[in-house]
Amino acid sequence: MPEQGDLGFGPAPRQPSVVRSANPAGDRATPAPGGGVRPGSARSYIIRTDGAARGNPGPASAGAVLIDAGRADARLPNAPADVSISDFLGHQTNNVAEYTAVVRALDLARELGAREVHLLLDSKLIVEQLHGRWRVKDAKLIPLWTAARGTLAGFERWSAAHVPRAQNSSADRLANEAIDRVRAGGPPSVVVRPGG
Repeated sequence: MPEQGDLGFGPAPRQPSVVRSANPAGDRATPAPGGGVRPGSARSYIIRTDGAARGNPGPASAGAVLIDAGRADARLPNAPADVSISDFLGHQTNNVAEYTAVVRALDLARELGAREVHLLLDSKLIVEQLHGRWRVKDAKLIPLWTAARGTLAGFERWSAAHVPRAQNSSADRLANEAIDRVRAGGPPSVVVRPGG
């Protein structure tokens, strides 16, 4: 197993966020006219996440896209997000940022009422550790791993697979937008929840 060269300072505390939603009644599963389920209330999500740290450690961020797994294009790398997260994390390492993105995406999927999640991650480290094939040696990652595994245990089904970095460009873009947005004086966190 590869050794970790992670020199970060642990996860940043939650900061105030901007939440955009076209569904002011909430994002829980709600019947839509015609008997379907409104967007943003899927029971199963494809989740793509990424973290960024400029300088490693340095200004860091997390990005995530959640896509209704019932959509025909859900597993395509360029599938548009039903829900997205773009969070500035302060001064962190890349591994902390990557794990934080996973934890926040899982928390949001649970909040939205998902019963199953399928993670497609470009971090082989996280995929192998979530499956228990690699040990978590870095003390800063242990609480994040514990949080992720605890949330995953609450889903009926979950999977985590490693994908090439190019397939996570949407999550990468959201992570980098967070750093640029904060440098320009914008909010540290933006969660977009499209709804019907």
